[in-house]
Amino acid sequence: MYLDFPMILVALTFTTGILWLLDMLIYRRKRDGEAKEPALFEISRSFFPVFLVVLLLRSFLIEPFRIPSASMMPTLLIGDFILVNKYAYGLRLPVLEKKVLEVGEPKHGDVVVFRFPENPRIDYIKRVIGLPGDRIDYRNKTVYVNGVALPQTARGLYEGAGSGVRFSGYLTGSETLGDMEHAVMVDPLKPDLDPGCRILMDGSVTVPEGQYFVMGDNRDNSNDSRCWGMVPEANLRGRAVAIWMNWDWQRSGVIDWSRIGRAIK
Repeated sequence: MYLDFPMILVALTFTTGILWLLDMLIYRRKRDGEAKEPALFEISRSFFPVFLVVLLLRSFLIEPFRIPSASMMPTLLIGDFILVNKYAYGLRLPVLEKKVLEVGEPKHGDVVVFRFPENPRIDYIKRVIGLPGDRIDYRNKTVYVNGVALPQTARGLYEGAGSGVRFSGYLTGSETLGDMEHAVMVDPLKPDLDPGCRILMDGSVTVPEGQYFVMGDNRDNSNDSRCWGMVPEANLRGRAVAIWMNWDWQRSGVIDWSRIGRAIK
């Protein structure tokens, strides 16, 4: 079942705030000094500041997300809980997602969280490969940006553990994009593009203005711009900056303390 948490949080903040204000301006004056404060007003007075602080923090500063898939391995693992910088690409109003302040724009190599263009109720996380105007191609497990292959360095076989065990045997390496170096992994037995990913089947594509081309670091297990196209700037939620916990309760059920505090790059 889909829960629109931002909408729920805005509604709770608005409702408790109105009730607290009504009590302070009207009903409190009508009560006798010894009269007990109604439970509804007491709850609203107690919880309004909490809801307001949480709303401001997750809307404009930092929002937590959980990684549900393996598409960003080996950079991010299933069960990673991450922090996302919400102001990196501009401040947006909660629920309406309307930008009210320009702050910055995505750069090559940024790991971004965005609303999936084909279903905005779902949040995706990928790496920015192409900026507006860039020409992108992908062949022989290599990304080309404006006709230039991104430098790669082989790191050997991926030794899977926990939720990543099914990827044992994949090849890992590092890739340099702009001034950033990041980890990638590929399956040498799979074709460059899944038959269902048609965007790059006929060669390179040029990223339109106001949009971004994104890919997962787990190149052969990622549903990304190669399959469904570009991410509009309006869909960006923020830039992933750090891992604050890892708990894959569906598999190992154990917290991986070694991943806590890792910067995402």
